[in-house]
Amino acid sequence: MVASVTDDSHPSDSSRPSSDRDDLERLLSEFDALAETVDSPRERERVRSARRAAVVAAAEAPVFGKVIRGYDRSDLAEAFVGCVLFGIPMFVEGGTNEVGHFLATHPISLVGTLVGAVGLIVGILYVADIQDVRVQDPFFGFLPRRLVGVLGVSFLTAVVVMTAWGRIEWSQPIFALGDVVVAFVPMSLGAALGDILPGT
Repeated sequence: MVASVTDDSHPSDSSRPSSDRDDLERLLSEFDALAETVDSPRERERVRSARRAAVVAAAEAPVFGKVIRGYDRSDLAEAFVGCVLFGIPMFVEGGTNEVGHFLATHPISLVGTLVGAVGLIVGILYVADIQDVRVQDPFFGFLPRRLVGVLGVSFLTAVVVMTAWGRIEWSQPIFALGDVVVAFVPMSLGAALGDILPGT
């Protein structure tokens, strides 16, 4: 009989779901048991190679199909990068101000645009199954942290950058709000994608 394979420790990624860890541990245990049943050095090496391949495959997490839990500073940073990438064209295009001024004079359209943007982000994060996003420790027991983070960082970034770049004048706050809302829509989309596509 041959002693169990001694190389390749189990991946220590604490963010891996417990069911995945259990499956991996069970697979590695089966490799160990298989190694004890073979006598040929060549066969033992094949078992070791297969075991190593399983560990590597488990460590290389795919972009899609992840289970995403919690929300921390790295998630917020990913959302910020995404919203800036989608926001830069909105900051420099004159059409942003034109649409914003239209929304400012049509309150129903302004509110509808905001509600539509929030609905779009909810759909991307929790409905479209781009990733398996779980709600964990929501604010007030019902408000998802990820949703608040994505919407909050997008809106705040739009306000700060458009003010700093002279794209809005707060002497006319309703027009400034309209311009911010127009930029906020694609920025929130970029923030949501930037947050969930890399996974956590």
